[in-house]
Amino acid sequence: MTRELNFESPSFAKRIKGMLGVDFYRLFHTPLFYIFLAISAIIPAMVSAMTMMPDQSGNTMEPLYSNVWQIIAASEPLYVIKGIADYANMNMVFIFGGIMVSIFIGHDYKSGYVKQLFTTHAKKQDYMMSKSLVCAFAMACMCITYLIGGTVGGLLVGYDTAVNVASLIIAILGKMIMSLGWASLYTFLNIIFRRYFGISIASSFFFGTGILIIGAAAIVENLSIPTWFLNIFLYGSSVNACLVSDIWSLVICIAVSIAWAVIYNLLGTRILYKSDVY
Repeated sequence: MTRELNFESPSFAKRIKGMLGVDFYRLFHTPLFYIFLAISAIIPAMVSAMTMMPDQSGNTMEPLYSNVWQIIAASEPLYVIKGIADYANMNMVFIFGGIMVSIFIGHDYKSGYVKQLFTTHAKKQDYMMSKSLVCAFAMACMCITYLIGGTVGGLLVGYDTAVNVASLIIAILGKMIMSLGWASLYTFLNIIFRRYFGISIASSFFFGTGILIIGAAAIVENLSIPTWFLNIFLYGSSVNACLVSDIWSLVICIAVSIAWAVIYNLLGTRILYKSDVY
């Protein structure tokens, strides 16, 4: 009697679990992750401290902030940046995170890992999803270290601590949730520029700064058009997560982040299937 062999492919759950296991192992065992966690903590602490240092005349510099939590989130949802204080908040994590994602994915191609992976693992969508989720986790962790560094720095220089606690929590959660959308965008960009490491880093930095949405907001403001529709953009939604946020702000962040994740995972998967990935 012959025995029938079962060559069914693993289920989606098993495939993505295996891919995530490999990517998380690589993330936790590379110094890159911990370097960017440290950067995310040190930068806000330095920004807070440097604004209280004396200048060459011995006079104390004008502080950027009046409140500890302004290093975490803007006081109100400003699309057009009027000063460095409006920009220097947790949104900076999305710049650091973009560079980290570029290096993390770039190593896959430089090391030959991708060639080995797609020789034995044909599901390109699994690669996109796994990279997006792992990089989103890394950026969310960077938000936490940023929160710690920014809070400690602000307390050390004596900023005021008054805040609407509910709005602060919503702002922090909103920015952490946005990590999924940003990570998906950066993964997609790095799939496009997979053969050009320098360009992939530059593109991630460019989009992370939010220059496009800032420019669009400036045009909209000059035309006296309402800016609420700018929340469909990642940077617009993350700006909306501020110190006067409400539950609606969180809903917007969740919806936009998930939408961008779906869109860029689909586009990235299509590119991987249609072109040479090596």
